[in-house]
Amino acid sequence: MGSINCKEYKTTGSTPKKEKSTGGAVGSYQSKCSNQSPSTTMSAEESSPDSEYTSAVLVDCRVTDLKENEMKQVDFDEDNRVLLVKQNDRLLAVGAKCTHYGAPLQTGALGLGRVRCPWHGACFNLENGDIEDFPGLDSLPCYRVEVGVEGQVLLRAKRSDLVNNKRLKNMVRRKPDDQRVFIVVGGGPSGAVAVETIRQEGFTGRLIFVCREDYLPYDRVKISKAMNLEIEQLRFRDEEFYKAYDIELWLGVAAEKLDTAQKELHCSNGYVVKYDKIYLATGCSAFRPPIPGVNLENVRTVRELADTKAILASITPESRVVCLGSSFIALEAAAGLVSKVQSVTVVGRENVPLKAAFGAEIGQRVLQLFEDNKVVMRMESGIAEIVGNEDGKVSEVVLVDDTRLPCDLLILGTGSKLNTQFLAKSGVKVNRNGSVDVTDFLESNVPDVYVGGDIANAHIHGLAHDRVTIGHYQLAQYHGRVAAINMCGGVKKLEAVPFFFTLIFGKGIRYAGHGSYKDVIIDGSMEDFKFVAYFINAADTVTAVASCGRDPIVAQFAELISQGKCLGRGQIENPATREDWTKKLGEPLPQVR
Repeated sequence: MGSINCKEYKTTGSTPKKEKSTGGAVGSYQSKCSNQSPSTTMSAEESSPDSEYTSAVLVDCRVTDLKENEMKQVDFDEDNRVLLVKQNDRLLAVGAKCTHYGAPLQTGALGLGRVRCPWHGACFNLENGDIEDFPGLDSLPCYRVEVGVEGQVLLRAKRSDLVNNKRLKNMVRRKPDDQRVFIVVGGGPSGAVAVETIRQEGFTGRLIFVCREDYLPYDRVKISKAMNLEIEQLRFRDEEFYKAYDIELWLGVAAEKLDTAQKELHCSNGYVVKYDKIYLATGCSAFRPPIPGVNLENVRTVRELADTKAILASITPESRVVCLGSSFIALEAAAGLVSKVQSVTVVGRENVPLKAAFGAEIGQRVLQLFEDNKVVMRMESGIAEIVGNEDGKVSEVVLVDDTRLPCDLLILGTGSKLNTQFLAKSGVKVNRNGSVDVTDFLESNVPDVYVGGDIANAHIHGLAHDRVTIGHYQLAQYHGRVAAINMCGGVKKLEAVPFFFTLIFGKGIRYAGHGSYKDVIIDGSMEDFKFVAYFINAADTVTAVASCGRDPIVAQFAELISQGKCLGRGQIENPATREDWTKKLGEPLPQVR
């Protein structure tokens, strides 16, 4: 789940004027912290104002202002902020805002050589600014650090990075003499990251991007939260971007058959394409349960942009809307529509919403939140029949207890099914639930066929020993990067920690981790929506952490797990020392003999 309404961070007050450098020798990027004059000096190109870097800018920081494993945000100019980090007695400098939704990274989780976004868990390498975990597409600008003889910090920025405060990693284009063909199937977040990474990894052959929808790849998680957004506000890149890097866009085209023996992909446009390597990230389709009347007009799902356009076209201020399901899609749709229509009713099977994800206590508070915002919650219920009028439109729904609710629009938030039907008889092994087992390098049982995103049954970083199938936006993008690196000849192992997020009635809930639990320890105020929830399994190990209004603790837990560390009940039982574990993120793992 994603968040659309996150506010961009802005500093307050005026930008301090920069003092002129006192001169003297300076160190080069990235600088080792020292008050002594380093022996290294800049080259003529680095010191030239006409080079690709700006002249040195004195910022409001001295080397002694930062302790080991400490972060500080400084102003480079009126429009650009920089995150300074001191690790291993070195100063590192990258852009201060996450490239996803602009979160302030100084409030994020500082790990070993990287910083993690406090809102949604994206990770950036502190040495070069590269994005290493998601969501998002772009990397951070990276600054040259120079230290004057009196310990003053000066920064140089790459001029091309100052325009957007984000950076696109270098990408190659196709070379006519490179006859190799790579295909990426699936126009969602996983495929979008994959095609970019393939070009970033130096692949100069033909690259085909097969997208079933008629739209350029876009941020699908936004559509259930803000249904009035147009494709220009949602898409990852514009058409010119894909043209610039010779990425062939096949829009409105679906995969119909994969012949791995011949290395051929059969497409709905009638084309059969030979490939050298292929990445399959075809995702899910919304599931329609076998309820009588489910195919009536105005019975909608929320999965694609076309769905939200149809929903908005069908409602009026007098509409009576029913949402079936009490998980994220149905709840986000209900929250987004309640102010636009006469009434919204949520019908859910459990006694509280989101119980499977967050447990009963958080679910009860979410139930109260919806009721406070005039959404009618019919829990421990279901729909037995959907009744239509003479025009073939839904007019009412019959609940399992025979209650009849007037209904002009029914939204189904009843789960999804994996889009792997085209793999029948392909040689790729498909599990009963439609998922595909992959290696830790995202290769299927058939060489040169890589699988990721929602349809992948893969290992995750953490306590889960078996493969799992998880439909997370962040994980899908991470899969796209890992698969692309391995397709291009690199060796990149899966090391992601599942991280998801939602925003309902202005309350942002984060969650990181995965696994069963027998107990939940709540820290903070559930009533005020400022809490941390620790999910603990039978072995007294924390499998996941959720929070609301308590950033960056979920990002810190994700970083802890990504380092191969774990958190036990004994570390969090005492409220006075409950967050002491967060101070260990900058410590290396102990040596094991």
